[in-house]
Amino acid sequence: MLHFIDVILPIPLQKAFTYHVTEAESEFLSPGMRVAVPFGKSKVYTALVYSIHQNPPTAYDAKTIHQILDDTSVITENQLKHWEWISSYYMCSLGEVMRAAMPNAFLLESETIISRNEKVAIEESELKDEEFLIVEALQHQSSLKISEVVSILDKKRVLPIINNLVKKGVLNLQEELYEKYTPKLVRYVKLHHNHKSQEKLQALLEELSRAPKQREVVLTLFTMEASLKRPIKVSELTERSGASSGIIKTLIDKAILEEYHIQVDRVQFDGEGDSDAKRLSEAQQNAYNEVEAIFKEKSVALLHGVTSSGKTEIYVQLIQKQVDIGKQVLYLLPEIALTTQLVSRLQDYFGDKVAVFHSRYSGNERVEVWQNMLTNSEKAQVVIGARSSLLLPFTNLGLIIVDEEHESSYKQFDPAPRYHARDAAIVLANIFKAKTLLGSATPSLESYFNASQGKYGLVELNTRYNNVLMPDIELVDLADKYKRKRMKGHFSDRMIQEMTETLEEGFQIILFQNRRGFSPIIECTTCGTSPQCPNCDVSLTYHQYRDQLRCHYCGYNSVMLKSCQGCGNSTLDTKGFGTEQIEEEVKVLFPDKKVARMDLDTTRGKYGFEKIINSFEQREVDILVGTQMLTKGLDFRFVKLVGIMNADNLLNFPDFRAHERSYQLMAQVSGRAGRTDLRGKVLIQTYNPHHNILQQVSTNAYKDMYAEQMNERYNFKYPPIYRLIKITFKHKDYNRVNLAADWYAKSLKQLFKANVLGPEFPPVSRIRNLYHKNILVKIPQKQSLSKTKEAITRIDNSFNAVKDFRPVRVVINVDNY
Repeated sequence: MLHFIDVILPIPLQKAFTYHVTEAESEFLSPGMRVAVPFGKSKVYTALVYSIHQNPPTAYDAKTIHQILDDTSVITENQLKHWEWISSYYMCSLGEVMRAAMPNAFLLESETIISRNEKVAIEESELKDEEFLIVEALQHQSSLKISEVVSILDKKRVLPIINNLVKKGVLNLQEELYEKYTPKLVRYVKLHHNHKSQEKLQALLEELSRAPKQREVVLTLFTMEASLKRPIKVSELTERSGASSGIIKTLIDKAILEEYHIQVDRVQFDGEGDSDAKRLSEAQQNAYNEVEAIFKEKSVALLHGVTSSGKTEIYVQLIQKQVDIGKQVLYLLPEIALTTQLVSRLQDYFGDKVAVFHSRYSGNERVEVWQNMLTNSEKAQVVIGARSSLLLPFTNLGLIIVDEEHESSYKQFDPAPRYHARDAAIVLANIFKAKTLLGSATPSLESYFNASQGKYGLVELNTRYNNVLMPDIELVDLADKYKRKRMKGHFSDRMIQEMTETLEEGFQIILFQNRRGFSPIIECTTCGTSPQCPNCDVSLTYHQYRDQLRCHYCGYNSVMLKSCQGCGNSTLDTKGFGTEQIEEEVKVLFPDKKVARMDLDTTRGKYGFEKIINSFEQREVDILVGTQMLTKGLDFRFVKLVGIMNADNLLNFPDFRAHERSYQLMAQVSGRAGRTDLRGKVLIQTYNPHHNILQQVSTNAYKDMYAEQMNERYNFKYPPIYRLIKITFKHKDYNRVNLAADWYAKSLKQLFKANVLGPEFPPVSRIRNLYHKNILVKIPQKQSLSKTKEAITRIDNSFNAVKDFRPVRVVINVDNY
């Protein structure tokens, strides 16, 4: 009887691939284990066992697997179900979901190694220049990786050259698999067992009387062992005794001390973790009781609480309840910046039961969280993370909290799977029969619509904690201020006056501008030419601190020009402004105050966010300038004034969600003001103070905004009334993109008639030298979503069967908003 396994490979394949295994292997293997398998001509991949059966594949001969990498499954059954849902709903392959979910260290890749074939004598005159360089490099090193050959020859396509050398018999190839996870070992030290007794220790100390430093180390270790009653790290010993590591090494060599290693987790919590949860206020307690009541009937509740109403405290009570009955909780956040503040708050309550998972963590740190969850360890009962933590191996999930559920960063755009964490969380909770709580001060229209339709439960929390007043919001008319010459740079006289008062009272200020860099456009005042990115259809942004022009789409940069490329005059001027320019202007206006900036440029490192947030919390910084990172639910006690530098570039964005997003952003950033006893102040600078959205922000009228926006969505057939699928075509040839998109659109229109929009070029139509063209498919409520996707898949398959269209990349994005 022959035995086979179907595996998921971490590459976009339409279906699982089949391999041959022996009977013993088939009995040992179970779904979710990793195996190394050959694929294609010479690749080796780590694959996941999907199913075990006895049906040989019909289209090809099944190869045998290389090796089994696990003793037990690294994926749980429920996790696999969730992956299957993501794969079918978001129209991507299981392999792409696997690649997104599993830590890189789990996915061993084949690294092709080349080495010299010593048996063959080489005639150097027969080798071409590039071949000679490779052979010469191998005289200094025993083996090279493909990536090293790429850097030696300074060209991408090196495989043909290597293949030629293999044919000539000069090189040997071997595929090696690398296990990428390395456990972290800490060096510990103890007194050697020969010297444990009183007499032997006495003799040892006398023997060391001529080496006072070594004696000091032994005495320090002895007192530490006696008082601490736990293993002693080498690093602690060197610190306490003031000795160098050389002295300790000598003592180990002499067998006076004995060293050993213990494996530890890379991320650890050092604290008590038992502070009592705060008493809930009356309004919070009512909201908590309502949530509990809803959970008896419905599995999803939406908590709509104004900014600073104390939603986190309600979450803590709900988490506590789940932890007490031994269930796991997932706490989703939109942005890594938020995790730093929240982790410390939750660790105060739950100690080392809290695990954190996001993209700034190294591969090894992620593997540790993954393994703690597989074993249902105490260390991973409460998981806090950004959207990727949704794909972890939960074993006993009781509750998912999606904080700031309206945030656009919950949607993954590239690469696939292009899932929305909020929607995928609700499905994950259903698999575990768990509950989901969505929380936000400005819920997305979809969630509020679902709540008003009775699909979700709705809980409102309309007062701030301790009954602090909502901030006073004032609109400043920029057109009027410029006309009356009451502007200094980009600051109106009102803004400067309020800032001066706030600083004199000893409070802090946040200034919000949703553009990083110094200025988005450089323009020649003589001929009007402005420098453009060579790879994308956008103008370059000027970054002053590096004196360079940068493209925010592809990362291209060049030195700042001294004269115009068009006419040669040195009359270059900046237009528009970003966070960097605001920072400069604030320093001129308030030279004795400390100013910091928080945007993508200043928070690149692993701890970039923490440093800025901590220094602002400790009041080392008076004025914080930043992009939308600031709008997320950060909690600063001493911020009295929030300034929005220019509201118009948010409102005039070509997107059906522009107004909803602008309302959310401005309401959220306003919510950072006056979070303690004093009432905060928000100033919004705009050229159009009578705009509906601005009026609604200034009166906190979420329901008016919701009603008005829903009316427009009905009229123009947009979500949540209609579903959307966006199909994007990318290719470097303009004509080919046009032809491909037209063919695709024609096929779609035969089926869906007027519900197909496009093909159209987006506002930025060329990025990284690829032209983009979009088609939107609108799906009415009555139309079956799964049938629609099947039809699109059929069209996609026929599209890929046309030879001319095959090089065009097609990206299908379900619910692209």
